[in-house]
Amino acid sequence: MADSTPQGQETLSNLLHESRSFPPPADLAAEANVKADAYEKADEDRLAFWEEQARLLQWEQPWDTVLDWNPPFAKWFVGGKLNASVNCLDRHVDAGLGDRTAINWEGEPGDSRSITYAELKDQVSQAANAITSLGVTKGDRVAIYMPMIPETVVAMLACARIGAVHMVIFGGFSSDAVGQRLDDSQAKLVITADGGYRRGKPSSLKPAIDEAVADRPTVENVLVVRRTGQEIEWNERDVWWHDVVDPASTEHTPEAHDAEDPLYIMYTSGTTAKPKGILHTTGGYLTQVNYTYSAVFDVKPETDVYWCAADIGWVTGHSYIVYGPLANAATIVMYEGTPDTPHKGRFWEIIEKYKVTIAYMAPTAIRTFMRWGEEIPAKFDLSSLRIIGSVGEPINPEAYIWYRENIGGGNTPVVDTWWQTETGAIMISPLPGVTSGKPGAAMRGVPGVVADVVNDEGKSISPGEGGGFLVIREPWPAMLRGIWGDEQRYKETYWSQFPGLYFAGDGAKKDEDGDLWLLGRVDDVMLVSGHNISTTEVESALVSHPKVAEAAVVGATDKVTGQAIVGFVILRGGEESVPDELLQELRNHVGGSLGPIAKPARLLAVPELPKTRSGKIMRRLLRDIAENRDVGDTSTLTDSTIMDVIAKQLPQKSS
Repeated sequence: MADSTPQGQETLSNLLHESRSFPPPADLAAEANVKADAYEKADEDRLAFWEEQARLLQWEQPWDTVLDWNPPFAKWFVGGKLNASVNCLDRHVDAGLGDRTAINWEGEPGDSRSITYAELKDQVSQAANAITSLGVTKGDRVAIYMPMIPETVVAMLACARIGAVHMVIFGGFSSDAVGQRLDDSQAKLVITADGGYRRGKPSSLKPAIDEAVADRPTVENVLVVRRTGQEIEWNERDVWWHDVVDPASTEHTPEAHDAEDPLYIMYTSGTTAKPKGILHTTGGYLTQVNYTYSAVFDVKPETDVYWCAADIGWVTGHSYIVYGPLANAATIVMYEGTPDTPHKGRFWEIIEKYKVTIAYMAPTAIRTFMRWGEEIPAKFDLSSLRIIGSVGEPINPEAYIWYRENIGGGNTPVVDTWWQTETGAIMISPLPGVTSGKPGAAMRGVPGVVADVVNDEGKSISPGEGGGFLVIREPWPAMLRGIWGDEQRYKETYWSQFPGLYFAGDGAKKDEDGDLWLLGRVDDVMLVSGHNISTTEVESALVSHPKVAEAAVVGATDKVTGQAIVGFVILRGGEESVPDELLQELRNHVGGSLGPIAKPARLLAVPELPKTRSGKIMRRLLRDIAENRDVGDTSTLTDSTIMDVIAKQLPQKSS
């Protein structure tokens, strides 16, 4: 069997060509928070640049050393002390901004709440006092398994306030997945809710926690928010949120924490069965999310209304729903439910209702909206939008154009961002007042981040030369500080491929201008007749055909070519199979775009693709289907039943 990864291969094939480019609107460029000179300043003295950004925060004690770099271990702003909760709340209230709206919350059933900075500070202080009364102290781990409700933000900031380490677990994970994370972190407290609303009905959360904590004595209490009012079992360790948080004092004196004190653990899937607990600390992380939020989204906190449609159980929710926006004193929108409940225009209805000016969502969501049709967003007033962003997977050029035209009104900059759970903050992105955006390109490292593309020997690839491995050459403030409890795994996973360079598994290419294009995970690269072909490029070619709404491709073992490209497509109009004439048309379309080597051998029409709640397509599951294997773990999928539906499509084969 041919190896599906490009190890030992010099470069990925560079097939897709895109020539469209969109300069920033003149008025936005003139008033942009960050101008072109930021790149020069950062290049001249990177550490001084990051010190300048750190000074935008409130420190109780200044740092002695900017960076202590003992590869692959970094410490930033050593000796400095601050409190993340104070930086997100108290300092704004003290500056007279207490009446500014912090959170506009929209529940799926249509209920809503607006919370000011003063109110949020009081609620976080109450929660901090309540959590402390339950025996949680600095350094203890607190698991948060919650729906998208304001109490989730309150719980995170209360932990940050007292120095407890929060660990948010996506509310769709099974009890086994929760239990694994409780074991690894040795959490002392779990915060959950009776349930949340999803797809028009209450969705239970507490039963999974009951099962997960049953044999785990380290969990001393389960703090429960009443959201849906559904019946739940009540156990000895359980405590109602409204019984301990609501009556608690709004007075809470926060202590300053060391810049390198842990802020949170976020678990991400690994190649082994054991999830990886990515550790982020306080000072460097807050510095970079604070800066990148302002730089990439050009936020004017006095006037902007910002909505990130991610789940807080994902790192985007941590960095760009909670810490980045609130550190900037911004007004955010937070939505509990799904984009098609009670109708497929729900996202655009929310933008119209709150006059959202900045929206940030996943390419997979954008491609779903494309499939539903442009007539849906056309019914709503989206003229308030001035910047739109994407995050999660590389965005196909056609999805970028659709997003820009139908959601952004044809003149709104698209900021296509690349970053990871491990990086903590945005690493590669256009700057909306500086960059001429190219559909599908993440462009270049933000000021202060040194990103590069290298070949399999770790040597930098020249502009226009082709594809390779995306690496970060220098430490950055928000970088992970390790894998919780597993130093060796941290070294092996991120630093062993290219000595001294951070590599987390993504392929990329540099175009003739030196701008960066993400090519997806190298694990997903297909080796066809000796050519390494990126799934991203073939998927982009398929989606550019007018009859295809969305596509995912994988390499399946083939005796002749090593791997054959198998495509799973969602057709516009919802057809359930790919007719022979359309199959040939699509193969020729891909061949015309990328060359004959990239033609799919098989195409299957599917009603949906397997996606995680964070918007990533689970291609390994599609590979299982394509190679007629039993489908692997589906616990992280938004809808695990979709794999059964896809499996039924298998009888159709074409060459």
